[in-house]
Amino acid sequence: MQLLEIECLGQTLRLEGSMAGWQQLFWGDQCVSQINANADSETFSHQFSLQSEGSEQGELQVELKGSLQWQPFDLQFQLLVNEELLQENTLNEKDIEQRQVRQGEKQPMKFSFVGMAGLGLKLLKSAKVIKVLFAAGSLAAYSWLFSIEFAIALILCLVFHEYGHIKAMKYFGLKTKGIYLIPFVGGLALSDDKINTRWQDIVISIMGPFFGLILSIACLIGYWLTDIEILAGLAVFNALLNLFNMLPVLPLDGGHVLKSIAFSINSKVGLVACVLGAALGVYISYHFGLALLGFLLAIGSIEIFFEYKRRHLSDLLPLNRYAQIVSALWYVLTVGGLSAIIWFVGQTANDALSLPLKILAS
Repeated sequence: MQLLEIECLGQTLRLEGSMAGWQQLFWGDQCVSQINANADSETFSHQFSLQSEGSEQGELQVELKGSLQWQPFDLQFQLLVNEELLQENTLNEKDIEQRQVRQGEKQPMKFSFVGMAGLGLKLLKSAKVIKVLFAAGSLAAYSWLFSIEFAIALILCLVFHEYGHIKAMKYFGLKTKGIYLIPFVGGLALSDDKINTRWQDIVISIMGPFFGLILSIACLIGYWLTDIEILAGLAVFNALLNLFNMLPVLPLDGGHVLKSIAFSINSKVGLVACVLGAALGVYISYHFGLALLGFLLAIGSIEIFFEYKRRHLSDLLPLNRYAQIVSALWYVLTVGGLSAIIWFVGQTANDALSLPLKILAS
C-alpha cells in the first residue's frame, strides 16, 4: 500500500510498503530504493543519488529515513538532500483514512452480476428517476411473489439496511450516490469515493446489518407491547435478511468484515484465534440446530482462510489490534443478536413465524 507521497525537487517521491516485509521508494514512476522490513516497529532508511542539471552541486544525495509501526499505524519520516533537512512529519491512521485514493492501473474487466449492476447504475447516476423505477420494479416483483403488504415491509427493511451503509459512508466523509433497490437482488448503497483503510471497510459493511438488528429489536419490542403479529413477522424476516448478509462470503457484508479482520492479522496467535473463533461459531450454530447457518459459516471461513496469504497485496491500511478485537466482537454480537431473534420467534406455534428458523435448521 502507499505509505507516503511528498514533493521533492519538483518530483513526486512515493513510499510503498507492506506488512509482508518490503518497502519500495519511487522517484516519479521509477523505483530508486527497496529494502526489507517487517510488521514490528523499526527504523528505515532509503538512499539514492540524483544528477542535478545546471547546478554547481553536481550529484545530489537524497535520503528518506524514519520509523514505521503498523499496528497502530505510525509513520515518522525525515527527508534530507545532501544531509540538509527538507521536510519531516508524522502520519497516523487518520491521515491515511482522509487521503484521496491514488488511481492505479486499470485491471481487465471480469464478469460479475454485482459489478455489472454497479456499472449500469454508474452510467445512469445522473437520472434520479432510475431510483424510482427500480423501487417501483422491486415493489411489483415482491408483490407478485408475496403480497403488497409484505412487499412494502420488505422494501422498508432493505432501505433501512442500506441507510446504515450510507450513514457510515457519510461519517467517513465519502460522497454517496444514494440507495438503489434492485428487483430480486436487494439493495445497493453506492459511493463515488474509494476507501483507504480496513476500518472503513468494516464500519461501512457492518452498519447495514447492525441497523437491521436495531430494526428487528424495535419490531420485537413493539410486538411484546401490542401483540400485533405482523410486527413479529417483520422482526424475524428482517433478521433473516440481515443474517444472510452477515455470512462470511464475498461480496456479502459479512465477507467484507471477516476478510478485513483476517487480512489485518500478522501473527500466528491472531491466526489461531481467528480459526478458533470460526470453529466456535460453527459449533454454536449446530448446537442450536441451525445446520444451514453452521454450514455456510464453515464454507465462508474456509474461503477467507485460503485468501489469507494474499492479504499483503491490498492497498488498504490494516486494522490495529484494538480494532481487530472491536470488529470481531461487533460481528459476533450482530450475528448472535439476529440469530437469537430468529430462534426466539421461531418457538411460537405460528408456522409462518417459525419459517426462518426452519430454513436455518434445514
